[in-house]
Amino acid sequence: MHIDHVTLRTRDLRATRDFMIQVFDLEEGTRPQEIRGIRGHWLYSEGQPLVHIIEAHGQGLLRAAEFIDHVGFRMGDYDAFKAKLERLGIDYRTINIPTLNERRIFLRTPGGQLLETVFPGASSENSW
Repeated sequence: MHIDHVTLRTRDLRATRDFMIQVFDLEEGTRPQEIRGIRGHWLYSEGQPLVHIIEAHGQGLLRAAEFIDHVGFRMGDYDAFKAKLERLGIDYRTINIPTLNERRIFLRTPGGQLLETVFPGASSENSW
């Protein structure tokens, strides 16, 4: 099993799209014709649509009450990503999980969704 994609609901499509592109180096790509009635964006990583962003208002499946608690992205260079967040002025929290030999950084999108980034390798640093 693997994560195919994650969908983030937000009231601020543009800011959330720009945030995800800037922080995670994603690229905006095409969306299927069948879903273009729903305002939003598809962001790609390595040629695959990884993050779908849709409006958080309306009825039925577009209700604002529907959201994702958080999404985890497995990444490779902890120090470079942390430096990038600091350079961009984005608040974050870190936690180390030595039993899994992992480090994690938590941050929020402009709309408030919680994102978790998971990196191999533990350290003695912890600001959780």
